[in-house]
Amino acid sequence: MLPAIPGPLLLFLGLWAAAWAEGFAYVGLGTLLVLGAMAALASLADFVAGAFGAHRYGASARSVAGATIGAVVGLFFGLIGLLLGPFIGAVLGELSARRDLLAAGRAGWGATLGLILGTAAKVALGLAMVALFLAVRLF
Repeated sequence: MLPAIPGPLLLFLGLWAAAWAEGFAYVGLGTLLVLGAMAALASLADFVAGAFGAHRYGASARSVAGATIGAVVGLFFGLIGLLLGPFIGAVLGELSARRDLLAAGRAGWGATLGLILGTAAKVALGLAMVALFLAVRLF
């Protein structure tokens, strides 16, 4: 919900606060390092996926950069921005590199697919973080 603070970071901070509240009696440094790495990977997947999808569909370097910029700008416009940002960024980047509308559309489609896959990876990693924390805490 907050564009300046990514969800995986908030999740990690919440899990760290829960461990701190119990004096790190159950969840220690090793687990927190793993959770931090998972949060970093989830954040990276969120930003890189759109650019990777655009590249996979034959986009130029400008289109890949446009998809990445579009994903970041899209964060500030809610769900519609998250869906359209990488698409619009990839299309504009591709059109600036070459004036082929079909190639630009493919690049935008690839960026959107990458974003969807990146979001799925972020959700899966978030659930895995919670599961790891609970497993260490409860068992």
